[in-house]
Amino acid sequence: MTGNQIAKSRQRLEQFLLDLLEPIGRSERRHWGELYVRGLLQDGERKSIEPMAARLPDGNVQAMQQFVGQSPWEWQEVWARLGKRMTAELEPDAAWVVDDTGFPKQGEDSVGVDRQYSGTLGKTGNCQVAVSLHHVGEQDYHQLKEELGLDHYQGRSWNGWHHHVTLVMLAHSFLTLETLRSKKNFWVDPAKDAA
Repeated sequence: MTGNQIAKSRQRLEQFLLDLLEPIGRSERRHWGELYVRGLLQDGERKSIEPMAARLPDGNVQAMQQFVGQSPWEWQEVWARLGKRMTAELEPDAAWVVDDTGFPKQGEDSVGVDRQYSGTLGKTGNCQVAVSLHHVGEQDYHQLKEELGLDHYQGRSWNGWHHHVTLVMLAHSFLTLETLRSKKNFWVDPAKDAA
């Protein structure tokens, strides 16, 4: 999205995130969550923290890194709320697939590498597991990866990776609703339907 598009939809974005970011607790965390999602939505090739912070007038590299990589908030409740929200918004047409893929690893230097079960290996082994969310019938994976930076997290913690993926999913869901809202006679308006 361009800066102008984000400015025009900012109220809808804030309303969309209001309930979804509530489980992360403190108002400062919710502020940095909203700012991070805005950074993901903005045009720009790189979606890691430094380039996003540079593109945002209120961006702060240190605060954004701390929010994603070290802030103690649980991502599971955000995922649950997002799933309920998107199911309610898109029924009966929505079909979402959550998929995991294991990547066998020799070392322990990559994010999320641990001894864990991998379907790819068919056993427990040293591997990295990636989780993806797909909206069936659309080109959403490309948008998650290329436009919103699903693959741009450069931290070294498993929690940080989950935080980044959670925020990418929020940005993607908002874009999905914005796209549908712009279609003629579509009824979704996150600002009005937030309840």
